[in-house]
Amino acid sequence: MFFCNLNSSKEKKSYYQSKKLDMLNYLKDSLERKIASVTASIEVLENQIKRDTIKNND
Repeated sequence: MFFCNLNSSKEKKSYYQSKKLDMLNYLKDSLERKIASVTASIEVLENQIKRDTIKNND
């Protein structure tokens, strides 16, 4: 009986760890998408600034 409870407890712990890992991976993927979006926006803005600077110098 003791081993049965121990296995059950280990299974429960493993299940919650797996779910936590899934949640953290989902969060990481979401943040990576947001970072990519912000990075792209920064690049576009930097290109616009460079373009406007070149136009103003002409």
